[in-house]
Amino acid sequence: MTLIKSISGIRGTIGGNVGDNLTPIDAVKFASAYGTWIKQQRDKDSYRVVVGRDARISGEMIQNLVMNTLVGLGIHVIDLGLSTTPTVEVAVPMEHADGGIILTASHNPKQWNALKLLDAKGEFLNGEEGAKILDIAESNDMQFADVDSLGKITVNDAYIDLHIDEVLDMDLVNVDAIKKANFKVVVDGVNSTGGIAIPLLLERLGVHPVKLYCEPNGQFPHNPEPLKEHLTDLSKAVVKEHADFGIVVDPDVDRLAFMDEKGEMFGEEYTLVACADYVLSQTPGNTVSNMSSTRALRDITEKHGGTYEASAVGEVNVVNLMKKNNAIIGGEGNGGIIYPELHYGRDALVGVALFLSLLAEKKMDVSDLRASYPNYFMSKKKIQLTPGLDVDGILNAMETKYAHENLTTIDGVKIDFADSWVHLRKSNTEPIIRIYTEAPSQLKADELADRIISEIKAIANI
Repeated sequence: MTLIKSISGIRGTIGGNVGDNLTPIDAVKFASAYGTWIKQQRDKDSYRVVVGRDARISGEMIQNLVMNTLVGLGIHVIDLGLSTTPTVEVAVPMEHADGGIILTASHNPKQWNALKLLDAKGEFLNGEEGAKILDIAESNDMQFADVDSLGKITVNDAYIDLHIDEVLDMDLVNVDAIKKANFKVVVDGVNSTGGIAIPLLLERLGVHPVKLYCEPNGQFPHNPEPLKEHLTDLSKAVVKEHADFGIVVDPDVDRLAFMDEKGEMFGEEYTLVACADYVLSQTPGNTVSNMSSTRALRDITEKHGGTYEASAVGEVNVVNLMKKNNAIIGGEGNGGIIYPELHYGRDALVGVALFLSLLAEKKMDVSDLRASYPNYFMSKKKIQLTPGLDVDGILNAMETKYAHENLTTIDGVKIDFADSWVHLRKSNTEPIIRIYTEAPSQLKADELADRIISEIKAIANI
């Protein structure tokens, strides 16, 4: 299946058959449903939607289709052109818009693209809102504007700079200390819009950026997911340039990972840990991450006198729990920093500014900073189940088996042991159970995952 419709948007591969891939007809259909939903939210004379895209090859084509579909619905469009996911999120309230669309398939390879949908606050839609848009798309219940009521497209390419202005204005970004530190940083922009935004931010902070794959042409030089095995060129460049550290983002710049001065990964999970450590040291409070993220965030939060809580997986779930708990920082273990002082969305620019502030104030190497945090190791595996198996029944059986342990069941089954945990989640699209574990060593994390897999196979008789 290469066209995936979900409450958070629609994504698929370019080309192929209508309904099976992300074709122009599918893009128009879904944009029409979203625009119709926007107009149903409130009765007013005019509507505005912000649209931006990452640099992938199909982006311009999909953006033109989406924007002109909205025009056909009588909706005015603010065209940000090449942008980032957090930039569009920031732009929606600044423009007093009714919503926003980001055209990006995030860390997926270049043949993929997607429509990510925002509400009037610049935040991702909740499940009920997303389901409504899917219903509209399936029913074709859309009414387009007459010739005198068509929308207009206004180009505004200033928003990356405006986004950077907002980041630099945050109270905890210590611009003076960063400038005095005279950092040198290698940036892997994976030939997308991070190659525009991150070097611009660094230059404003007095940091010398060494650009690696920062040409926004959509020709990803490696798998765009910011994992260690994809970042050998960044590792070599950091060492060769005698840089203080390296930065890598995904194509739409909502995920952030660092590499230390030795060319070793800081760890995507620890991006949030470090940023939270800095924020909590200045403004004590609570934190939130999803259930599949490292326990180190809980440890750091409690060290600073705050309370940590875990949400179901998914950015909208993290945001909802952050609002409920008045969390001052949160995010996801995939390098997603959510700092509500600016907005409720994962934002690599915010993460870079907070991390640089932390480094400038601590005056220590990145490797030493990483060594100062609790050390945990993760294993991420999956078990393929035969179609027809009762996945919920298997998870219920595991819940019963470990009823004497600390259990959380808001999203699959998470079992918290004294020095480790395991999180079991079923896939929504295929008969798979995902098995994430964390422990004090890689060996123990892998052994725990293998043990759980064996227990599941025994329950399922496979």
